[in-house]
Amino acid sequence: MPEEESISWARQFSRLISDIYTYAEFCQRMGDREPIFRSSTSQSKLEEIRNQTKHCQKCRLGKTRTQSVFGEGNPRSQLVLVGEAPGYEEDQQGRPFVGKAGQLLTRIIAAIDLTREEVYITNVVKCRPPQNRNPLPDEIAACEPYLHAQLEIIQPRVICALGNFAAQTLLKTKNTISRLRGRCYNYGNITVVPTFHPAACLRFPQYKKMVWEDIQLVKETLKDVSRE
Repeated sequence: MPEEESISWARQFSRLISDIYTYAEFCQRMGDREPIFRSSTSQSKLEEIRNQTKHCQKCRLGKTRTQSVFGEGNPRSQLVLVGEAPGYEEDQQGRPFVGKAGQLLTRIIAAIDLTREEVYITNVVKCRPPQNRNPLPDEIAACEPYLHAQLEIIQPRVICALGNFAAQTLLKTKNTISRLRGRCYNYGNITVVPTFHPAACLRFPQYKKMVWEDIQLVKETLKDVSRE
């Protein structure tokens, strides 16, 4: 290669590297901590865990499910919403929060100017308990490692815990959601904001005002951590 061409190529390569790091610094200021490199890696890691849940037989729910419901959304979202377990519609479609409670959750997410595609949505338990009963302690214990793996891969800044089972599992407490909501807690270095499950709001409409307050707390917390 002639010397002039070699110098020109080296300058172009140097400029390319500089542009990449400039873009990375910009994205980090906007709150995306690993802007270029993490998305595809996170998605592939999540798919590995998803495949494990498809064949999981660690508890009795593996024998009664139609399909596992792993989770969906942005694999590098700053916000993860965690519910308790799939219902009938979720079990049929293999997607979280697609029934009436899911429609309400979509509106709750929209209240903080986000869409389902921009956040990540999952449950503590990945398979539907029969007749939509509450998940049992051993079922939660069997499935909990999947949830922790998801959170470790996504590395969100904020978790919105929807209902008793999500909040109690993440925070290792027996306190009810009525006592926990309205405040921020820590899951490692991640902020947890508990609130009522959307299904509870459908049964008890008076909860909607408190969920509105809690989701505004989520919004403010996201603003605060994006400034760090």
